[in-house]
Amino acid sequence: MGVGKTSIGKYLAEVLNWEFIDTDEIIENDFNMPTSSIFKEFGENAFREKEKEVIEQISMKQHKIISVGGGAFLQKANREACLNRCRVVLLELSWLAWQERYPLIIDTRPVLQKRTMNEIQDLYNERKEIYAEHHYRITIDGLTIEQASEKILITINDGN
Repeated sequence: MGVGKTSIGKYLAEVLNWEFIDTDEIIENDFNMPTSSIFKEFGENAFREKEKEVIEQISMKQHKIISVGGGAFLQKANREACLNRCRVVLLELSWLAWQERYPLIIDTRPVLQKRTMNEIQDLYNERKEIYAEHHYRITIDGLTIEQASEKILITINDGN
């Protein structure tokens, strides 16, 4: 949810010479509209159903960097597909660091719109519990895209 999955994922894919896949981008292409419009026209449930279908398909691919949307792990089927078929890296950003990014991401995150900051913090905390299921946790506060990517590679290669 605005931690930099796409930016870091694209950079990491370039370093590894792997394909980068963004599930939100696939969904937007399938609907031929941005996520915010999908939410407005079809609702969050339609988006989540399409997301589940996309993750089921792409989680079987190898040598890919896959970025899933911030709410993808809310669905058990998505968590299981990713955890069983992929190496899941949690990019962790503190609430304070996330708040600094808020003005930059609000327009592209429909799930955050029309919510108070307290409601958003509740959502952040709720999702943090769901994100606890992962293979690797990388804290990225204060890191550049390059530094975060290097930290991911070192962590995965060390098996930590």
